[in-house]
Amino acid sequence: MVKTWKKRWFLFDTDHKRLAYYTDCDERKLKGVMYFQAIEEVYYDHLRTATSSPRPSLTFCVKTYDRLFFLVASNAVSMRIWMDVIVTATDEHSRY
Repeated sequence: MVKTWKKRWFLFDTDHKRLAYYTDCDERKLKGVMYFQAIEEVYYDHLRTATSSPRPSLTFCVKTYDRLFFLVASNAVSMRIWMDVIVTATDEHSRY
């Protein structure tokens, strides 16, 4: 269950093969990372698992080996792009 939703800024980092997220838009305070090799699935939250989501129709999930991340996009196009980019990076990484 998600208790609170906090705004984060994400950086798709191909050099380090990870998705890094920050607490500020200037990318000074690294909050955490999701390494491509650890990502198992990326999917739309069609079951509305994140019941407290501020925008349920724009919520998607990134499942890693040890955690499930719920992300909310600003619009439907952004959501689709982020999901596609993360899936592509994960697939590319698993080939090698």
